[in-house]
Amino acid sequence: MRGGRDIVLVCAFATLVVSCGEAQKPAVPPPPAVSVAAPVKRTVSDFDEYVGRFTAVNSVEVRARVSGYLEGVHFKDGQIVKQGDLLFTIDKRPFQNTLDQARANLAQAKSNLAFTESDYTRGQQLVRDKTITEQTFEQRAQAYHNAQASVSNNEAAVRQAELDIQFTELRAPVNGRIGDRRVSPGNLVTGGTAGNTTLLATIVSTDPIYFEFTFDEGSFLRYERMSKTGNDIASRGAGVQVALKLIDENKFDHQGHLDFVDNAIDRSTGTIRGRAVFANPNNIFTPGMFARVRVPGSPPYEAMLLPDAAIGTEQTRKFVLTVNADNTVVSKYVTLGQTTADNLRVIKDGLGPDDRVIVNGLLRARPGQKVTPQEEGKPGAAPAQGASLPQTPK
Repeated sequence: MRGGRDIVLVCAFATLVVSCGEAQKPAVPPPPAVSVAAPVKRTVSDFDEYVGRFTAVNSVEVRARVSGYLEGVHFKDGQIVKQGDLLFTIDKRPFQNTLDQARANLAQAKSNLAFTESDYTRGQQLVRDKTITEQTFEQRAQAYHNAQASVSNNEAAVRQAELDIQFTELRAPVNGRIGDRRVSPGNLVTGGTAGNTTLLATIVSTDPIYFEFTFDEGSFLRYERMSKTGNDIASRGAGVQVALKLIDENKFDHQGHLDFVDNAIDRSTGTIRGRAVFANPNNIFTPGMFARVRVPGSPPYEAMLLPDAAIGTEQTRKFVLTVNADNTVVSKYVTLGQTTADNLRVIKDGLGPDDRVIVNGLLRARPGQKVTPQEEGKPGAAPAQGASLPQTPK
């Protein structure tokens, strides 16, 4: 009996050991789940970004044309002025005296002209009657012609004196914003056309306004070649649309057009100057202000786009992980383009439109590994045709 109980205990123990061993054996995990999506196909255009600064369309130094004492200043420093607005006045009393004297001289010259003309007219009959000599008649004719010249000379003196009177009032030659006054009333102002004239103020126009920037020789050649094929991107032809953003803005919301490209490349920098025109009704743009401009860099083309999160880096190469027909992860090296406004990256090469790209769960996937793909919606909704892409700033 005892031997039989021992056999039963041994069998029970063996069964327990076997069952414990089976419980400790690990279960095989299922393939990791990842989210996959097909690339977005969209018509896009490349854009080049450049940094530049605003310049005034018109910039005028206000200087006096006549010398005299500054009598009044008729503007506030920094205000917007319109063409024709009175800015400065110079004491006009000396110039009024000169004008009065010139008018008096003119009246005297006209009186002398009337006398010599009558004398000359009488002399014509007298010389025919042999009452006076030819020499006397010629003297009368000379006096008459001299009187005519004197009248013309004095008329010019009156006109110049009247101009000097007008020049004592300095008015704005253009619309724009005036700077601060450089001279206070009571100071002597040097006028004229010489280089030592007194600078009174400066005016810069603000609407419209220029934006100047430079781009490299390679970009210039690319633009020119594209323009020769009928795609007027940023060549010398005016009217190419450009967009701009200020340093505190995130989007290129200001629209303008390219109106000028320089005729020579700077030898020291290897760049060429371009210029765009922007409307500035609210005077937000100020000459000298920095901003970024975006110009077309290519004609519209079809491209595939993916979220930046789906792109991996292997040293200097970029890759994406795709899932083939038997749910095996396959790595594909790609050539990247620009980033769109909705944070999608243009894929220029290495990816097909039917590829299933892993967009979520990249850390759980390895090339050659089996996964459980879960279809996800398109990584981005396609905008209108010709959507713009900002390029890496230059």
